[in-house]
Amino acid sequence: MTDSAMGGPRTNSFDHPGLARVADGVAAAVAVSLPWSTSATGILVAVWFVTLLPTLDTARMRREIATPAGGAPLILVAIAALGMTWADVGMSQRLDGFGGFLKLLFIPFLLAQFRGSTRGWWVIFGFFGTSVALLVLSWGLALIPGLPWRGKMVGVPVKDYIAQSGVFALCAFALLYCATEAWLRRRRQLALAAVLVAAAFIANIALVETGRTTLATIAVLVPLFGLRRFGWRGMAVAGVVGCVLAGVFWMSSPYLRVRVTNVVEEVNLYRTEHLGTSSGLRLEFWRNSVDAISKAPILGNGTGSIPEQLQSTISRETGVASFGTVNPHSEVFVVAIQLGLIGTIALFVMWIAHLLLFRGDGLISWIGLVAVVQNMVGSLFNSHLSDFTQGWIYVFAVGALGGMVLPQAAPRPADVAGPLPAPPTDWRPTPGKLLSSVASMTKERGVGRAT
Repeated sequence: MTDSAMGGPRTNSFDHPGLARVADGVAAAVAVSLPWSTSATGILVAVWFVTLLPTLDTARMRREIATPAGGAPLILVAIAALGMTWADVGMSQRLDGFGGFLKLLFIPFLLAQFRGSTRGWWVIFGFFGTSVALLVLSWGLALIPGLPWRGKMVGVPVKDYIAQSGVFALCAFALLYCATEAWLRRRRQLALAAVLVAAAFIANIALVETGRTTLATIAVLVPLFGLRRFGWRGMAVAGVVGCVLAGVFWMSSPYLRVRVTNVVEEVNLYRTEHLGTSSGLRLEFWRNSVDAISKAPILGNGTGSIPEQLQSTISRETGVASFGTVNPHSEVFVVAIQLGLIGTIALFVMWIAHLLLFRGDGLISWIGLVAVVQNMVGSLFNSHLSDFTQGWIYVFAVGALGGMVLPQAAPRPADVAGPLPAPPTDWRPTPGKLLSSVASMTKERGVGRAT
């Protein structure tokens, strides 16, 4: 008998193989829901946690908390909890501010759940499959006129273009890794299929609904992909190829050109006419954030203090009111305003710990690395840890994939036994076979076979 993760006595977690399988399935369902529905994701996260708790024991949780990847998020959450004590705002505002950090608590639980487990592929396949469905629907809305339902906007069926383009970029770079792996293994048809689907994701970002934050992320991921797969020479080649493709999309997409070149015009309209343009407001929010940080640079203004610190004010010099906000559009500023230098250091320590978690070879490590880098770059321009969709994608990517790359401490009886078989020589690509081959061709360091 061992103590449960909640502190009470219960039977050993290995006595619950059926419940462990259910918890893994619900985690995959969370991944499926993430690109589509905030409400469904919230409900499924609660169901997942309730089914997971009986399968864990104190020893497993202590092991994950003792690792940098599992412990660093808890340190940041603990600092945020302490920050509530010196915030000069009401309790409801303190709790609202603290809520943005709470999702990080689930990372060590996911690490414990998927450590050495082959069922982490359920999460990967579920997320990829639902993203392909979203891609098809997005292209349909963009290309088929006269549909009675147009979604949130042209080419964006649900949520927003920032979340959608981020999901598509993550899937595209995962597929590019699959394509190179398949090509090196002389699986030409699989490589071509992966490249075509990745191209559909990238083309949607460039031609249908462009997120400028996603463009900045892609600019970082392209050379990183070349470096990771082929070394420094590959990094240079990837940079050249990326520039060529960027030129092609630039020439073929008036919408992309408008989205990029309008940044300067938006800033000028904000400065000259005080119009609330996207780029102009972001600059004002950042400037006001720096002023707020300067008031309490070490410990910050306290958890939940952002609305008060960034509220609208009237300039004494010009008599013009500033634009107030509850979102500084930068995760770094979200943390620095509330928790100061101490919290900012904890944020970067967490990111670095998660980068190091995925330093190994293989598809799983690459997807995890892309998710972390994407969150880091996106957090310079948006609050991508505090935001619901991007924050939960980060939590489940780091937790589930991180657990898969960690060494297996003990077998889980309900895991799928052995790797998936390689396809026959006369194999022809279909969506289902494509996903299965991705799993079979990946030899991930640290992923143990279940017995």
